[in-house]
Amino acid sequence: MAAINPYLLFNGNCEEAFLFYKSVFGGEFPYIGKFKDIPEEDDSNKMSEEDGNRIMHVSLPIGNTVLMGSDSHPKFGDLRIGDNFSISINTESREEADHIFNGLSAGGQIEMPMNDTFWGAYFGMFKDKFGVGWMVNFDEKQPNE
Repeated sequence: MAAINPYLLFNGNCEEAFLFYKSVFGGEFPYIGKFKDIPEEDDSNKMSEEDGNRIMHVSLPIGNTVLMGSDSHPKFGDLRIGDNFSISINTESREEADHIFNGLSAGGQIEMPMNDTFWGAYFGMFKDKFGVGWMVNFDEKQPNE
C-alpha cells in the first residue's frame, strides 16, 4: 500500500523545526543531510558555510507516517510559505490529542481549540510557530460500534 508522507519546506530553519517536532513526538531521525554533504562535482556547487548548513533532507517517523522536510536550496533563494497544506493527525485518545495539540501549538496561532464537534470528533486546528497548519482529531467511538 502507498504511504502518504507530508513534506515541509523551510527557509533555513528546517533543522530547528524538526528538532521541535521531535521534542513533541519523540523518535529519531533515520536520516538528516545538509547541502554541504552533496559531493562537489565542480565549482558550481560551492556555497557559503551558512547555506551549506541548510537541511537538504530530513525524515522523522511518526507512527505509520514519515514526516519529511528540507530547506530551500540556496541557489534558488527563499520560498514563499503558503497556506496550501495542513497536516492532519488522528490520535488514539483525547489525552494524546491534547498532548500533540498543546505541544505543537506552543508559540503558534490557534485557529480552533480542541473541542467536541458536531461530527462526533474531538478536534482542533492551529498554525505552529513555523507557519505550518495542523489539524488534530480524535474520533469518538459510537456506543453501538
